[in-house]
Amino acid sequence: MSTTTELLRGAAELFPDEVVTQVHVRHLDLPEEAGRFALITLDNGFDHTKPTTFGPQSLANLNAAIDQVEAEAAAGEIVGVGLTGKPFIFAVGADLKGVELLRRHEEALAIGKGGHDVFTRLASLAVPTFAYYNGAAMGGGVEVGLHCTYRTVSRSIPAFALPEVFLGLVPGWGGCGLLPNLIGADRAVTVIVENALNQNRMLKGSQVYELGIADAIFEAADFLEQSLVWTASVLRGELEIARPEIDRGEAWDQAVARGRGIADSKVHGAAPAAYRALDIIAQAKNGDLRAAFAAEDKALADLIMGGELRSGIYAFNLVQKRAKRPAGAPDKSLARPVGKVGIVGAGLMASQLALLFARRLEVPVVLTDIDQERVDKGVGWVHEQIDMLLLKGRVNQDKANRLKALVTGSLDKAAAFADADFVIEAVFEEMGIKQQVFAELEAVVPEHAILATNTSSLSVTEMASKLKHPERVVGFHFFNPVAVLPLLEVVRAERTDDASLATAFAVAKKLKKTAVLVKDAPAFVVNRILTRFMGEVLGTIDEGTPVEVADRALAPLGLPMSPIQLLELVGPAVAHHVAGTLHQAFPERFAVSENLGRVVQAGKKAFYLHDSGKPELDPEISELFETGDTVLSEEQVRDRALNAIAEEIGLMLEEGVVAEAQDIDLCLITGAGWPFHLGGITPYLDRAGVSERVLGRRFLAPGVASVPE
Repeated sequence: MSTTTELLRGAAELFPDEVVTQVHVRHLDLPEEAGRFALITLDNGFDHTKPTTFGPQSLANLNAAIDQVEAEAAAGEIVGVGLTGKPFIFAVGADLKGVELLRRHEEALAIGKGGHDVFTRLASLAVPTFAYYNGAAMGGGVEVGLHCTYRTVSRSIPAFALPEVFLGLVPGWGGCGLLPNLIGADRAVTVIVENALNQNRMLKGSQVYELGIADAIFEAADFLEQSLVWTASVLRGELEIARPEIDRGEAWDQAVARGRGIADSKVHGAAPAAYRALDIIAQAKNGDLRAAFAAEDKALADLIMGGELRSGIYAFNLVQKRAKRPAGAPDKSLARPVGKVGIVGAGLMASQLALLFARRLEVPVVLTDIDQERVDKGVGWVHEQIDMLLLKGRVNQDKANRLKALVTGSLDKAAAFADADFVIEAVFEEMGIKQQVFAELEAVVPEHAILATNTSSLSVTEMASKLKHPERVVGFHFFNPVAVLPLLEVVRAERTDDASLATAFAVAKKLKKTAVLVKDAPAFVVNRILTRFMGEVLGTIDEGTPVEVADRALAPLGLPMSPIQLLELVGPAVAHHVAGTLHQAFPERFAVSENLGRVVQAGKKAFYLHDSGKPELDPEISELFETGDTVLSEEQVRDRALNAIAEEIGLMLEEGVVAEAQDIDLCLITGAGWPFHLGGITPYLDRAGVSERVLGRRFLAPGVASVPE
C-alpha cells in the first residue's frame, strides 16, 4: 500500500459519513488488436440518485487502483488506462459533507494535497490515460479527467461544470492550472468563473466538446463502445489529436482581467473565491503546473476554513435538501388531482403563469380578463413563447402544437372554470378587487376546486373572509420572472385546510418550484425583508445621505443588485404600494418615503440614466427630492440596514411566519437571488456579529454555516 493511500485512509476518520466510492479495475482487449487495456470504473453502489463523490476513503480507493495499473503499465502488460463512471454519473467532485467537519487549516490542506497526489499519478503513468465522461461530471469529477491524456464525452451529459466558485471554493484539484493550459485562459475563465457566478450554469456534452475539453464526442447509447474504438485508433497511431496552440501573451492577461470584471459585477469584492481562482489562472500562464497546484492547495485550505464556503455549503444543502422536503407541508396523500387550471387575468404575470402550468402540468389552462383584447394578448404571448421554445430546440413541433392547444382564453368565467380544479388570480393588487374576483369564482367553480392568489403582500385570510368556503383558499406567490426564480411562497390562511394546502404543494412540485410554507403575515417573507431594508436605505436618503452613497452601502454583501437597482426592477410604484401595506401593519418599523411617492407621482420609472455608459443620477429625480441635512457614510448606512434586517427576521421567527431561519435563507436565495456565499442572510448576520448585537443571540448554532469555534 502506498504512503498516499495510508494517509488518505487515516484522513477518512474525519469523514465518518462518507459515501465511499469503490474503484473497480477490469481488463479488456481493445478492437483491431490494439492491445490489452485497463478500465477503471468509479461506482458508489447506489443508483443515480446518489452521485459518486470523492472523500478521503474514495481517493484512497482510486489511489490503490492506480497502484495496480501503474505496475501493469511498467511491466508492459497494458497499453493504456481508461476512467469512467457508473450509468448516468461520472463523478461530481469532493464530498462536501465531510468538508464541513474540518476544523484545522492543516486538515484542509491535506484534502487539497491528497486529491492532487492521486490525480497527478494519472498523468505520470507509463501509458496514455483516457477519461470517458459518460455522465454528470462536476468539480473533482471534471478535474480527474483533466489529468488524463485524452478525454471523450457523451452527447447526452446534462451537467458538466466546475462549480466551486459558486460555493466559495476554487477548483482545487487541478482545474485552475490545467484547464487554461488545455483550452486557453479565456475559455477557462468562462467555465471556472463566469458560469459559476451565473447561478452555477452547466455545460452540455456538445459544449464540452466545442470548448476543447473533450477530444471526441459520442452518442449515449453506445458511448463506451465507441470511446474504446476511438481509443484503439489513437493508440495505433491512426488518429492524431490536434490541440490548439495556447496564447500565453496579452490574451491571457485580458482573459484574467475579464474574469475580474465579471467577479466585480457579481460579488463586488465581497467573496474571495473568484479572485483566488483568477490569481491561480494568472499564475498558470507560464505553464508551471507544479506551482499552480501548490497555489490551489493553499487557496483550497484557506477557503475551506473561511465563512463563505461554510455559507455556500449551507445554501447548497438548503436548495438540494430542505427545498425538497418543505417544512410544515401536509401529508401529500391529501392532495387532490388537478386536471384543469384557470387563471384570472391575462397580463404579463398571468401569461407567465399560464405558460408554466401548461408546460409542467400539461393540462388545459384557461385565461380570463375583462375584455377580448386582453385575453387575446395574453394567449398570444403564451403561444409566441412556445414558438420560441420550438426555435431553440427546447420542444419539438408536436409538443409545441399540444402546448398551444392547452392554452386558451375566455370572457365567460362560468363556462371556463366550471370544471377547473385549480384557479389562481393575478389581478391588480387591491383587496376589494381580489375579494370580488373570489366571490365570482366561488359561484362558478366546483366544490373541490382550490382558489389561489398570487398576491405579494395582501392578507390571504382577509381575501377569503367573505367566502362560504374560505378553507380552500391558499396563497401562491410567484416571483418575477416566473421562469427564472424558483421560489413559490405557499401561504396558509387562518382557515385553509390540509387538503387544499397539500394540493398546493403537489402542484408546486409539478411546477418544479421551491415551495416554502409561509404564515399569512404582511408581505410574507421576501417582500417583507426587502421592503424593510429598502425602507432603511431610502430613509437615509430622505434624511440627507446622497443617493449614490446610500446605494453603494450594501456592496460588501455582494448582492445581485444595489438597493436602487432593485427598486427600479420592482418598479417604484409597486415598491411604494408594498411599503404602504407594511406601514399599515407595522407603522413603527416601516416608513413610506415621501420622496419615493413624488417619484411615483411624477411617473418616473428609474433613478439612473445610462446614456454615458455608466449610471448617473437623473437630475429630474434630484429636483423631486426634499431631504434633510444628516449625511451618513456607507458604513453607517450598511449598519443601519443590517440591523433592521436582523430585527425583522427575529420578529418574523417569533411570529412563526416560517418554521426556522433556514426557510428565510431559502426564500432569499431562490426568490431574490441572494448569493450562496452569504447563505441567504442569517449566516452573514451571525458571522458579522449583527445578530448578537441586535437580538443578543445567533440565528444558527455555532459552526452551522460559519467557521467552527
